[in-house]
Amino acid sequence: MINAGLSPVPPFSDGLYREVVRFADGTPEPVQWFAAHFTEWSIVLLGLLLVAAALPKLGAGPRNLALAVAAPVTVVLAYGGSELLKTVVDQDRPCRVPTDLLIIAERCPPVGDWSFPSNHSTIAGALAAAIVLLSPRLGWYAVPLAALAAFSRVFVGVHYPHDVLAGLLLGALVTGVGAPLLARPAAELLRRLARPVKGGAPC
Repeated sequence: MINAGLSPVPPFSDGLYREVVRFADGTPEPVQWFAAHFTEWSIVLLGLLLVAAALPKLGAGPRNLALAVAAPVTVVLAYGGSELLKTVVDQDRPCRVPTDLLIIAERCPPVGDWSFPSNHSTIAGALAAAIVLLSPRLGWYAVPLAALAAFSRVFVGVHYPHDVLAGLLLGALVTGVGAPLLARPAAELLRRLARPVKGGAPC
């Protein structure tokens, strides 16, 4: 294993990273420009898809409303989980490891901004899972977009492949499992609040 920071990097991931970054460096400048910006735009696009998936649910009964509220909450929880894992694993960024590779990203994240798992990929996976739960139709767009968002982090040179894979899985798991679990008690609470009060105060 190759030692990058405090945690070792699986050789298969390091080798694949090098292949992807070398390929990226050989692509035309417009492709590199697009990739460098897409890595951020993709999260915005997924966020907009989540809004589009959630809005029709707001007036569709307590269960749908609860799920529409719980889904974004679990996206935030997934992000928090990825940040916590970063502090536990302490794996350095591949772009800070001495190498002859040139990366597309304008700069490597600063020391202390660890690599595993990828925050972008975690958010992308969580957003995609939330969109699938709220609108399976929009999920057909969200899932490949999330996969591309994760791949772009390797393409621009700031993450190893196993970073982005772990991030996608973490985000999808937290939201895919957590959102329905949170929605159940929230829906029951909404039903109770919506019930008319029987009787009234005596005159």
